[in-house]
Amino acid sequence: MAEFFAANLSTIAVALGLCVLVGAIVWYLVRQKKAGKSSCGNNCAHCAMRDKCHKV
Repeated sequence: MAEFFAANLSTIAVALGLCVLVGAIVWYLVRQKKAGKSSCGNNCAHCAMRDKCHKV
């Protein structure tokens, strides 16, 4: 088992780093959603989803 980790240490380190990065992004997005913030730019005239968000 130790031989496996020694042979693949760089791959394992990169994979763990990516997992931490993705986890941090998800955590940030969940916090923003719970705070009521949105990614909406308030430019409904040019938005492809304008009919879905606001009933005209």
